[in-house]
Amino acid sequence: MQLSEAWLRELVNPPITTAELVGQLTMAGLEVDSVTPAAADFGGVVVGEVMAMEPHPDADRLRVCRVEVGEAEPLQIVCGAANVRVGLKIPAALIGAVLPGDFKIKKSKLRGVESFGMLCSEKELGLAKDAEGLMELSVDAPVGADIRDYLSLNDNMIEVDLTPNRADCLSVEGIAREVAVLNRLDFKPEHVMPASAVHQETLAVAVSAAEYCPRYTGRLIKNVNPDAETPLWMQERLRRSGLRSLGPLVDVTNYVLLEMGQPLHAFDADKLTGGIRVRLAETGEKLSLLNDQEIVLDNETLVIADDSRALALAGVMGGSESAVGDTTNNIFLECAFFSPDTIMGKARRYGLHTDSSHRFERGVDPYLQSRALERATQLILSIVGGSAGPVTEVKAEAALPKRLPVLLRKQQILDILCVELEDEVIADIFERLGMSVETSEEGWQVTPPGFRFDIAIEADLIEEVARIVGYNNLPQSELFMRSELSKAPEAMLELDRVKDFLVDRGYQEAITYSFVDEAIQKIIAPDDEFIPLQNPISSELAVMRTTLWCGLLRAALHNINRQHTRVRLFETGLRFVRQDGVIHQQKMLAGLAIGDVCAEQWGDKSRAIDFFDVKADLEALCALTGITILFEAAIHPALHPGQSAQIRSASGGGIGWMGMLHPSLEKQLDFDSRVFLFELDQDLLLDKAIPSFKPLSKFPSVRRDMALIVDEKVTAGQIIDAIKSCNESVVQDILIFDVYRGPGVETGYKSIALGLVFQDFSQTLTDSQIDAIFSRLLAALADKTNAKLRD
Repeated sequence: MQLSEAWLRELVNPPITTAELVGQLTMAGLEVDSVTPAAADFGGVVVGEVMAMEPHPDADRLRVCRVEVGEAEPLQIVCGAANVRVGLKIPAALIGAVLPGDFKIKKSKLRGVESFGMLCSEKELGLAKDAEGLMELSVDAPVGADIRDYLSLNDNMIEVDLTPNRADCLSVEGIAREVAVLNRLDFKPEHVMPASAVHQETLAVAVSAAEYCPRYTGRLIKNVNPDAETPLWMQERLRRSGLRSLGPLVDVTNYVLLEMGQPLHAFDADKLTGGIRVRLAETGEKLSLLNDQEIVLDNETLVIADDSRALALAGVMGGSESAVGDTTNNIFLECAFFSPDTIMGKARRYGLHTDSSHRFERGVDPYLQSRALERATQLILSIVGGSAGPVTEVKAEAALPKRLPVLLRKQQILDILCVELEDEVIADIFERLGMSVETSEEGWQVTPPGFRFDIAIEADLIEEVARIVGYNNLPQSELFMRSELSKAPEAMLELDRVKDFLVDRGYQEAITYSFVDEAIQKIIAPDDEFIPLQNPISSELAVMRTTLWCGLLRAALHNINRQHTRVRLFETGLRFVRQDGVIHQQKMLAGLAIGDVCAEQWGDKSRAIDFFDVKADLEALCALTGITILFEAAIHPALHPGQSAQIRSASGGGIGWMGMLHPSLEKQLDFDSRVFLFELDQDLLLDKAIPSFKPLSKFPSVRRDMALIVDEKVTAGQIIDAIKSCNESVVQDILIFDVYRGPGVETGYKSIALGLVFQDFSQTLTDSQIDAIFSRLLAALADKTNAKLRD
């Protein structure tokens, strides 16, 4: 919410500086984001009037003007603006004036004609970025008056960052009420006199969705002047509130929106067919909006319509087909209350966000419509003329929000705020805030006004007392709390421990967006059902990620393009998957590795990282949990079919994937080196086995080696599983120390050399015992893997 300090001080003017005012608002919960001057720094500019004008003798586009500026004689000023004319009142910069940008006005000659000043546009005064001609002032502007005083440019624009619960402060009157309460000043909104009905014509209004629109008011105003212009004072107030002038009819509705917080809309009455219908849209019905966007409506959207078509998106934006314009003579001015639940989310559904929807979503006073309609009528009649008709109102009293009284206990104020306040002070605070107060035995029954949607429970009232009294005026006390330390589950590995481990192995933590490019999402996980965003920030952040690889690959490419060829990244975060129409969030740990195994050094030759290097990292990581994991060859659409594996726990459940990026994706994503990826289910990864004590055997261990001939497809893991399946308790360790292919081994087979360590806890093993165990293991290997001893 941005507003003019001068406008605010017209309603309530406490004897404090701007800095003190800003501090008060911020400490009261209305945080001020910025305070900026209403106009750039300039001086020496006065109100001038063009008294005479003649063509320049040597320039077709220039005019030699005689300008009255309040001095003894009119000044001769050469001007090239297209809108300069006799009788026009404009800002005139005198000799010695300094305009924004430290531009000094001096006596000059333009094509041989002397000029004793300059006639100014809004741009030259720093009031606008662009201007088509001179700034035209009101005909009653006093000639010779300082332009800064005339336009009240010694003003500040205050921007207040409001939380969603303070919709009552989305207006100048709302902020003024707060300032009055904080300074114990009287404030009552100005009473608006109802306009007399000059004619009796009305438009029939029918509301078929009363629960969505409990109050609808409107008035037909005829014979407005289409050539009228918005007065300069209103244009300035709109500008200082962040809005530009769009014509008097639209400006008036915007002005009342800012002044009171009530959105209004003006329809060109001659473009309407029949009466007004407030109804739900029909599925597939189309509406062309004021921003030239055509939307397709659904049957949950409330619209304002006539007898033939939808005219406006209720509470959000009007339609282009019924908009007022330069030829409008008759208008229908509407002012309604729409339920916040009705408007909430509707603007975003159609990719919109307007000042109107911003207010209706948070809550507008349901009793403000009549006053706002009369105020807008008053302004329209004074600016564009016309004759007002009677007000048409359709109201469903039962559907209007009810403000129920809330009990505030004296003891609760003392217990929570640790401060004792007199009863009169408490009552005064709430009455100044517009609430009705009744004294009870326990404290007060406080009924909030229509504009305070955020007051519902006792804690809300205590918060009001605290912020009005001032948080800095409450007594300070040390917090003393007895708390019991919660038990840390031993069966859960700390995520920070995992992160530290990966950092120790050369990885760096990355944080990427949960939103990713739809294109990269489709090529990385084409089988996943991703979730598109309704209002994406950009096309590169259009869908929710189903894998953390999307962000990591972009981060890695960013580093490579900046000459970092050795990249190790990991990330912990959520992935978002839709299953059976339900969106699930799953915690994941993902990583990526590119480049050499080690940084360049003298002690070892450089070697590019491979599948088994990353596998070793994961095995070491999973060893922190003490749970056995298995790597099974499997196909993943994003990974190389010959270098990808699904990671499973010993119980058979899937934990994640690892492998090398598919060559086609590597080329498609512009990588010029191999990329290795892994992604693990974080919850399953952190499931830790509780360690148990095991004594050392006092008997010696024995090692026996065997060399097996197995099919090329048999993995080392299958051989180890076959040995473990025998449940030989004396087998303490299994070591694979050689894999051989070549002469002496048939094509399609390989030789794997194993070292088996035997040790008993009750006796020294004899050769015959070890031979028997060795034979049983060999038989199991032959049965499960068709392994044979190598000669």
